[in-house]
Amino acid sequence: MGKTAVVFPGQGAQFVGMGQDFYNEFDEVKEIFNKADEALGFSLTDIMFNGPEGDLKLTSNTQPALLTMSIGIWEILKDKIQVDYFAGHSLGEYSAIVAAGGLSFEEGVKAVHNRGKFMQSAVPVGIGAMAAVLGAKDEVIIETCKEVSGEKVCEPANFNCPGQVVVAGHVEAVDDFIAAMKEKGTKKAVKLPVSAPFHCTLMGPARAEMADYLDSEVELKDLKIPVYNNVDAKVENTAEEVYSSLCRQVDGAVLWTELIRNMINDGVDRFIEVGAGKVLYTLIKKIDKTVTIENISSVADLEKGE
Repeated sequence: MGKTAVVFPGQGAQFVGMGQDFYNEFDEVKEIFNKADEALGFSLTDIMFNGPEGDLKLTSNTQPALLTMSIGIWEILKDKIQVDYFAGHSLGEYSAIVAAGGLSFEEGVKAVHNRGKFMQSAVPVGIGAMAAVLGAKDEVIIETCKEVSGEKVCEPANFNCPGQVVVAGHVEAVDDFIAAMKEKGTKKAVKLPVSAPFHCTLMGPARAEMADYLDSEVELKDLKIPVYNNVDAKVENTAEEVYSSLCRQVDGAVLWTELIRNMINDGVDRFIEVGAGKVLYTLIKKIDKTVTIENISSVADLEKGE
């Protein structure tokens, strides 16, 4: 028998109106959304349903919004799906750990709200940037990052799927990187509309703050179901492993391509993406066309998934 993995999306999947159809239809979802509002001390639900988009895009709101929607939907599904592994893309790793029993939802939603704040304040707006590269080999990207980095840094931040990598660093170095990649004949290298350079060494201050926060404010538990982490693309089971990977992923690259391949090598042949949008559905299809992938982002998707 093949194995089933449930995966949760990260930043970039959010949209105004997210989760409202689930909220209106399911009491379990309403309860999760209400818990989020209570834990945070403001109406995250209102921002999710009504925006404005500018408020939803603030990383300290985006992160808890995505976690809340993912876990809200998971509450409906958890007794219907026999799941062997969890994973989540960047911020989605927190959703995976909550789903796997390693962290309470309330502590998780506060943790990612603070994670967003720490990441935003680590680098003043305008200092850092991120860029997506399409159609280039990983080794060329890694090499070009080294070529343009000196006093200013540019590093791989996300290996999303073959031919889609994101880099992050100082604006000047990222600009130099884009120019260098174009000279090398890359199909597409474009800056992303993000507020901070995530998953690179510029996030060092945020990593330190997150490590301190997770140590003092959160009770991490051993996992009931294994989670593949972003930073090593390996399985973790214990609270200590979870703590280490959540700290390291703040300023470390997301190895999504490797993570999905490792899952497939370990027998996963069915993936279910739970949460906003279809980002991971698309990435996994590009990593391996032979696996089954389902996506549950709206109430209408539930009929398909049953």
